[in-house]
Amino acid sequence: MYSDSLFDSPAAAAPLAERLRPKHIDEVIGQSHLLGEGRPLRLAFQSRKLHSMILWGPPGVGKTTLARLMASAFDAEFMPLSAVLSGVKDIREAIAEAQRVLEQRGRHTILFVDEVHRFNKSQQDAFLPFVEQGLVTFIGATTENPSFEVNNALLSRAQVYVLHALSEEELGQLFERAQQVALPELSFADDARERIIGYADGDARRLLNVLEQLQTAAQTAGVSNIDSAFLDNTLAQNLRRFDKGGEAFYDQISALHKSVRGSNPDAAVYWLVRMLDGGADARYMARRIVRMAWEDIGLADPRAIQLANDAAQTYERLGSPEGELALAQAVIYLACAPKSNAGYVAYNAARAFVAQDGSREVPLHLRNAPTKLMKQLDYGRDYRYAHDEAGGYAAGENYFPDGMSPVNFYQPTDRGLEGKIAEKLTRLRELDAAAIQMSKKAKERE
Repeated sequence: MYSDSLFDSPAAAAPLAERLRPKHIDEVIGQSHLLGEGRPLRLAFQSRKLHSMILWGPPGVGKTTLARLMASAFDAEFMPLSAVLSGVKDIREAIAEAQRVLEQRGRHTILFVDEVHRFNKSQQDAFLPFVEQGLVTFIGATTENPSFEVNNALLSRAQVYVLHALSEEELGQLFERAQQVALPELSFADDARERIIGYADGDARRLLNVLEQLQTAAQTAGVSNIDSAFLDNTLAQNLRRFDKGGEAFYDQISALHKSVRGSNPDAAVYWLVRMLDGGADARYMARRIVRMAWEDIGLADPRAIQLANDAAQTYERLGSPEGELALAQAVIYLACAPKSNAGYVAYNAARAFVAQDGSREVPLHLRNAPTKLMKQLDYGRDYRYAHDEAGGYAAGENYFPDGMSPVNFYQPTDRGLEGKIAEKLTRLRELDAAAIQMSKKAKERE
């Protein structure tokens, strides 16, 4: 699924993405989890029953194309709005037009709102009554999580469908279709083809745009075979550093991560800038930086986690290139911070233990007892409220299932804040040992 252009552009002047636009869902590449036999959107097309929906996915995966295909399949009026450019006035005009189309032509309207997450609450509320009345069928497209960006009232009336980035295999199918339909005069070396698909990074529109650029450049240069050298000369800024689907990309991510882990801020910021300069998606980089904070620093310096999250949010607010400074400073801080993977190790150890262990019951003293019956069944009996104990700690209390041998998943280091955590846990374990010993002696006296 490809472009956001109109269906009826003149073929001779139409962009490559327009010429390859699917005219039927069987021509769509990707989204088989929604469009395969028996899958939700396939069933919607077959039933010919429209319903409001939100299409959530990354750029270039066919959100607009699917909406247009629905309008065509259901013989409905397609009315697009951009949440970036439209306001309440535009929404009211669109609703008025939908009413006119229904009265004069007897056609239902699909109101398609691109980037619906950019509409504020009042804008979303403006078309909600008309969705409820059935005057329009609402289809929203968003790259952001609709749970956070779309009003609950609207969200409750729309089915959310998650669209996925195209796989390398699917991009390869699109590549072949583009070559057959529009680029028969060009041949591509295998390594050039792989680099172009890697650069597209799951985005069909991006793939077709770069193919169109290459076609123009090849015609100008009188070239019929595209190889890596031609890519380097033609698309130097975008492709010279690495291919997003290839080994070099992951090598550089590895170098960045290990530079942070190795506490070398200069090397860390070098690899970050190398990747950004090579065209890496800054949002992807932000996600990796947050992951580094949790995996390699953790509780040794919780500020690193907060700073990484703040940097990611700053990039979302400022975009490129301004927001990249926040990512760079986060990387520098992470590299300078004390390191600990104790939380990471504890989590993995707990996962491994739970995966092979049985389903143990919660001890009665740890269960809530909100009803009289539960109290009669001894739920919560003998539970020790830590706040009422000396030092706010119920020494010797057991919080694991009965009969489970003691485990020690989390072993804090002596670095940063975790050193103080280690000292505290040592003191608490000493209190536990003393309390257990006293309990044993009391039982022996009995």
